[in-house]
Amino acid sequence: MSRSQRSTDFGFEEVPLEEKADRVRDVFDSVSDRYDLMNDLMSLGVHRVWKRFTLARARLGEGDFALDVAGGTGDLALGMARKVGPSGRVVLSDINHSMLARGRNRLIDEGMSGNVSFCVGDAEHLPFPAAQFDCVTIGFGLRNVTDKLAALRSIRAVLKPGGQALILEFSKPVVPGLTPIYDLYSFKLLPLLGRAVAGDADSYRYLAESIRMHPDQESLEEMMIEAGFENTGYHNLTGGIVALHFGYRL
Repeated sequence: MSRSQRSTDFGFEEVPLEEKADRVRDVFDSVSDRYDLMNDLMSLGVHRVWKRFTLARARLGEGDFALDVAGGTGDLALGMARKVGPSGRVVLSDINHSMLARGRNRLIDEGMSGNVSFCVGDAEHLPFPAAQFDCVTIGFGLRNVTDKLAALRSIRAVLKPGGQALILEFSKPVVPGLTPIYDLYSFKLLPLLGRAVAGDADSYRYLAESIRMHPDQESLEEMMIEAGFENTGYHNLTGGIVALHFGYRL
């Protein structure tokens, strides 16, 4: 079967494989202006705690070189830039021009442009030489990638030996009784919030659906192992609504 005949998920919808990236790009073009505000409203600010947890586990020091894939408006890139200091370097990469522009403007406003560079890049085919980075992060971006295994392999390829990957993503709740409450919020309240604040219920409905289609904790760890990562594991956050996966290139 040819590639053009194959399909993949776009939320709960099946779409031709080659269409997903463009449709995801349209979603983030639509929400980029209100993306940070919506993150605060949707999570009641807890996304900042998840990202601080991630940054606290990033094994970065002065002078290190880090990459934030699908980095959007730059929360993780900003934190890593502070960790590596003026002698280090962080690359903020995203496939979406409008999100990357907002991230660039934000980091410049924060005075962090001196040790940060910006790159339009596809997570499945990262445009960097092999073995460049001490740490690579991807926060809430992997579920939007068409070929997640290809993205994981690409991330591993650009890590230095001993380098660390950190993948922060929505996952499967593990606390009894949490799933129905989470479903009610995701499929009823979230689209209403998207319509009221961002003027776009459909994009936030897709984002909720994409979370349900994303591999659960164990499945994603298995994918990381298949991609060649070692010493893998994960931390459940907020009852498993979010998980931070980690792995190393040894």
